[in-house]
Amino acid sequence: MIDESGLLMAPLVRRTWAPRGRTPSLVQKSGMREKVSVAAALWISPRRDRLGLFSGRLVDGYFDNWYSAAFLEALLRELSGRVIVIWDGGAMHKGDPIRQLVDHFADRLSLEKLPPYSPMLNPVEFLWSWLKYSRLNNFAPRDAIQLDQRVVAELAAIQGDQRLLESFVHAAGLPLRLTLLT
Repeated sequence: MIDESGLLMAPLVRRTWAPRGRTPSLVQKSGMREKVSVAAALWISPRRDRLGLFSGRLVDGYFDNWYSAAFLEALLRELSGRVIVIWDGGAMHKGDPIRQLVDHFADRLSLEKLPPYSPMLNPVEFLWSWLKYSRLNNFAPRDAIQLDQRVVAELAAIQGDQRLLESFVHAAGLPLRLTLLT
């Protein structure tokens, strides 16, 4: 499953464990439109015994159909064998770059769309919630480069965490236990 998300410079302010009366201050640049766009693929191994995470980022950019095609091509280089991609019907998943990639990798790549208005079926949506509301809350980066570095560190830290990756699949209501060998 693949999905994209954007992360802005403004921190997502959440409750802290600071002592009462000592509210922490978060310093941020104002008026800056810097951001980091992230794409992630949560994949199941062919033997169905392991989950994996593959991600890509753009600093001050967004995933249009050209960048989505480049992300898919990088994913295909990372994974061997046949790849079935399940994603939403967003504009970044359509157009000539995507068609050209599908034609070029016709023997290895199949694209399937999620039903319209059903983000809750995509486990990557729960990855974004975890990243934004758990790992990046109250984080006020000084610039988009620092935000990008933190995103890289957070996603790299969970690439092999089977329990956490499984929790995203379970949150989407997908029957992982029926498909994975234990």
